Amino acid sequence: MAQHNELGKWGEQVAYEYLLVQGYTMVERDTRQGHFEIDLIATKGNRIIFIEVKTRSDLKVDPVQSINSRKIGRICAAANSYVKQHKLPHEVQFDIVIVIGNPDNYTIEHIPDAFIAPMRGYR
Repeated sequence: MAQHNELGKWGEQVAYEYLLVQGYTMVERDTRQGHFEIDLIATKGNRIIFIEVKTRSDLKVDPVQSINSRKIGRICAAANSYVKQHKLPHEVQFDIVIVIGNPDNYTIEHIPDAFIAPMRGYR
């Protein structure tokens, strides 16, 4: 496995464990909906939460910049498909978790309710 893939898997595990401590109930990991992937799916209260995890070894590039309108559209399309497929009555929330560093020294930033789904149809 390529080094960046290993870093990403590690970051998802760190985010998973962090969210458990924050009271999230983890539902699924690395779920594919058509051509799109959802990193983590959780519930908390009456919400189903779709979580995008960004892992970087350093802060040369702001990880949030990689979550542009196209990426948001893809996440929302996958979430919409998931909610319809499972007939979920929950409110939907989109979170971002950013993990910077390596297993010996890292920081986590959690952005709950990071964005809302755009008001348009999904293809």
